[in-house]
Amino acid sequence: MPSVVLRGLSKRFGGQTAVDDVSLRIEHGQLVCLLGPSGCGKTTILRLLAGFTEPTAGEIVIGERVVSAPNRVLPPERRNVSMVFQSYALWPHMTVAENVAYGLELRKLDRATIAAKLAAILATTQLAPLAERYPAELSGGQQQRVSLARALIVEPDMLLLDEPLSNLDANLREEMRFEVRRLHQTYHYTTVYVTHDQSEAMTTADLIAVMNAGQIEQLGSPQEIYRQPRSEFVARFLGGSNILRGQALDAKSLAFAGSSIECHNALFVAGKAAAAAVRQHDIRLLPAASGASGANQLQGTVVRNVFLGATRDYIVEVAEGVPLRITAAPEADFVPGARVNLLLPADRCHALIT
Repeated sequence: MPSVVLRGLSKRFGGQTAVDDVSLRIEHGQLVCLLGPSGCGKTTILRLLAGFTEPTAGEIVIGERVVSAPNRVLPPERRNVSMVFQSYALWPHMTVAENVAYGLELRKLDRATIAAKLAAILATTQLAPLAERYPAELSGGQQQRVSLARALIVEPDMLLLDEPLSNLDANLREEMRFEVRRLHQTYHYTTVYVTHDQSEAMTTADLIAVMNAGQIEQLGSPQEIYRQPRSEFVARFLGGSNILRGQALDAKSLAFAGSSIECHNALFVAGKAAAAAVRQHDIRLLPAASGASGANQLQGTVVRNVFLGATRDYIVEVAEGVPLRITAAPEADFVPGARVNLLLPADRCHALIT
């Protein structure tokens, strides 16, 4: 399976830039998630990869072939690329088996080969018992498995998934995340998966490209992106983070809310503006009587306490009226108005690029 390379890829629609000088290499067999909010350019990149639209600048290379460049676009049917849409796009008058085998029929493979490939993919996607049903007789999750099976059976050079789980309810989405990952581990097709859902990206991806305003803000493994966000946008978008802004005291510490906050990965410049991120669940919430002095400790007042079953969701106001959001164990029950102490472990405070 070939690698996929995006070199200086840009796409403008009139005066609006949807994709802005994006470069990315996807090794063969990797699953890369383009993660970001609506309008960040991720779906435009998917359409450029599919050949549905022409780039304004840059190029796309699959294997040794340049498949997209300005005024030179290989049509979708000649790319050996499969795409799975949000809406499943199944033929309503065809059975599950007929839908799945449709791509092989178009390639005019012999009946024995089609039958063998069909049996294998239906077994792998757990659709064999449903082979003679029609799409209207299937649940949303089953329809999405049919769509995936149809895309996989043609053995594409690249598989494109456009928000494939967005039409499913919460429980089905969770189940299908693991199904997508299981199928990827079975077939190892080079895959680009577009989503705005952090949990989908974390569950399915080998690499996550966090997109913002048409550019890749950060690229890395799910663990790297989550544990070491480089910017405020990434820290906020991928999991709940509090952003601490202040003035750098030295290379490792910044002044915040009347205290000094040490960050394990900082390279601050003393006297310059600095920022750090700390996840909501990494802040320790303690009774005021425990005392709060020294680096990475703050005093505050509880503004909100919401019981969520497995956790409590707090807002605590610290010095200078700054609110911090904290996720704590349900047993930690501090009423609004209570004075509390906060501990922000240095190894969980991450310096950000400002």
